Amino acid sequence: MDEQQGMIRVPRFSAARERAGEIELSASVFGRSGNDSLLYEAVRMQLANRRAGTAATKTRGLISGGGRKPWRQKGTGRARAGSTRSPLWRHGGTIFGPQPRDYSYKMPKKAWRRALTLALSDRARNGKLIVVESLELAEPKTKLAKAALEALGLRHALIVVGEADGTFCRAARNLAAHKVLPLAGLNVYDILKYDELLMTESTARAVEARILGHSVDLAANGSEV
Repeated sequence: MDEQQGMIRVPRFSAARERAGEIELSASVFGRSGNDSLLYEAVRMQLANRRAGTAATKTRGLISGGGRKPWRQKGTGRARAGSTRSPLWRHGGTIFGPQPRDYSYKMPKKAWRRALTLALSDRARNGKLIVVESLELAEPKTKLAKAALEALGLRHALIVVGEADGTFCRAARNLAAHKVLPLAGLNVYDILKYDELLMTESTARAVEARILGHSVDLAANGSEV
């Protein structure tokens, strides 16, 4: 991968993993370096947003029964008690237990896009970004998609597809070792989770245009990406 005048050169392969020249991509998207803590923050946010937040315990007010005072206040020799559902009693309520809550939050847009470019750059820098000419199949069959990925030497790949790759998307979505992701769903967690990142040349251009387009919008509003 060579960086020259804001561009990097990434090998381009045929469907049989034969080198078919190079493709120039923007260094602002695929050639970034920086603080890896942004990657941690992005993954932490995604995992938090996936939490169901449904863990719940019952307080003394949510447990049935306990409406009658167990015994009179004085004269029995026992400690005072107002309910059998007190947290001090067996089968009583829980104090400060978890309640349903929303764990999701959002990173600043500028930080999220920077983290996304760092993840893409990591894959390109380490030779894990596989750019192919096309992902065409004769028909949308899983065995054809599996054979195509094996020909490329991929074992655990994130496959980013565009609108033109619909046939391959339908064929590969049932493969357990790989994940097919539409361009709009590209995210930091999945890029880092899978060993390889596969996309066509047109999809790589679309990723580049999408991120750079957002960067221009932010810059127009006085922000910097």
